[in-house]
Amino acid sequence: MQIMFISTNPKAYFQQMDKTKPLNKKTFLYLLLASFFITNALIAEFGGVKMFSIEKLLGIAPLQLNILGIITDLNLSVGVLIWPIVFIFSDIINEYFGKSGVQRISFITAGMIAYSFLIILMWTDMPPADFWLKINGLDALGRPFDINFAYSTIFRMGLGIIVGSLTAFLVSQLVDAYVFHYFKKLTGHKYLWLRSTGSTVVSQLIDSFLILLVAFYFLGNWSLEQVLKVGTIQYLYKVILAIILTPVIYLVHAAIDAYLGKESSEIIIGEADKNWTE
Repeated sequence: MQIMFISTNPKAYFQQMDKTKPLNKKTFLYLLLASFFITNALIAEFGGVKMFSIEKLLGIAPLQLNILGIITDLNLSVGVLIWPIVFIFSDIINEYFGKSGVQRISFITAGMIAYSFLIILMWTDMPPADFWLKINGLDALGRPFDINFAYSTIFRMGLGIIVGSLTAFLVSQLVDAYVFHYFKKLTGHKYLWLRSTGSTVVSQLIDSFLILLVAFYFLGNWSLEQVLKVGTIQYLYKVILAIILTPVIYLVHAAIDAYLGKESSEIIIGEADKNWTE
């Protein structure tokens, strides 16, 4: 009788579960996915001020690639390395919790990022303790080192990125969600790889260039050519990694289905699909 009740009235079933259990599986799943989503987004924002060279990492000479007429080396923001993970969790949240689930976590994450940077801004303006300056007054080679200047410089570089990153994050995140759903309407529950990779290909074209334009071109000191160089490499990296990580999407999907149970999983996904039409 309980199975029949689930299949005929799933919404009432989960409402009843919410009343009888402090934390049911569906709620725990959303909290877990949201936690990974927010944590990776925050790490990418705080650490993303550093640019690194892939050629130096691999110990090879600069490649000087010609991409669409733009000569560029393989330089990326370190924050970009884990950004595809954010979009994996975004797609999974979209799959199981629909439009409201994606929008809710996107706005919460943007709010947490803004809050974090406001706190950091306040910290960088606080006067440093003399003993802290003294014990950190020399670097590892014995050269004079102003740790307060270094601290403020690094974090304020992050603050300079906040406007661009929040703009790019919200726009690309919402585009990703809608493109994901568009492919799902075309294919139904088949071809998870298509809606996951397809949504990333479209949304990251926006994200890769918008953040650089706002943060480093309009609010920074980069040239437009530099924006195009770095943006092109970052976009190609995200697309390639999205393709490589396709099996991860299936593994996560399978793990969630096993955790929820096949029938409950189908009910939740069906509710997520309906959520887009409400």
